[in-house]
Amino acid sequence: MACPRVAVVLTSTARFGESDRPTGFWYEELAAPYYALTDAGVGVTMASIAGGQPPADPASLAPPAVTDAVNLFRTDSDALARLAATEPVAGLAANAFDGVILVGGHGTMWDFPDSPPLAELLTAVLARNGTVGAVCHGAAGLLNTQVAEHPAVRGRQLTAFSDAEEELVAATSLVPFSLEQRLRALGTRYSAGQPFAPHVIRDGQLVTGQNPASSAQVAALVIESMRQAPTTPTRP
Repeated sequence: MACPRVAVVLTSTARFGESDRPTGFWYEELAAPYYALTDAGVGVTMASIAGGQPPADPASLAPPAVTDAVNLFRTDSDALARLAATEPVAGLAANAFDGVILVGGHGTMWDFPDSPPLAELLTAVLARNGTVGAVCHGAAGLLNTQVAEHPAVRGRQLTAFSDAEEELVAATSLVPFSLEQRLRALGTRYSAGQPFAPHVIRDGQLVTGQNPASSAQVAALVIESMRQAPTTPTRP
């Protein structure tokens, strides 16, 4: 197939609701997929719900959370320039992409489910035989995505940040809903591994990772999926 293109989508929400606790996207969940994709020759477009510079969760830049990929990204002038000028999701043309990766971070719990343009993008990419990957809370973007008037995740095997992990990061009372329970309520075949250990599931065109440690593997399986099932060629 020709060089595939992937939209990497981030949150634009900087706070846990009305609280003073900051959030945003989780840096490892951006940096690890970004280099997995670019190293494989995949074209990357960075996007966010509102466009422009998305907020990073400060906790994702604390020493326990910082990985080699994060350090590399933070010194990569080209990557930082792309991040500072993300395209608004509403401006993306679905037929320009072979895949989408939904970057996590708690901010997604507020703006991903309530974004019609994001749901439309994911629906259109899946309809063209494209691949959608979601890391951690990025799976919140799947909640209102429909295929043939049914939830796109119904009957699908997937994972996402677990209730157990939410408790461990003291966020259960701050998030607007339980991502795990909402996914289960939609009829998914949800499963979780050990807290904060890599756990990734590929079910056809859908690839999901439970937590930040799953980020690189999600990207690898998105690449594999795109190569195995090229999208319908509608790109100009």
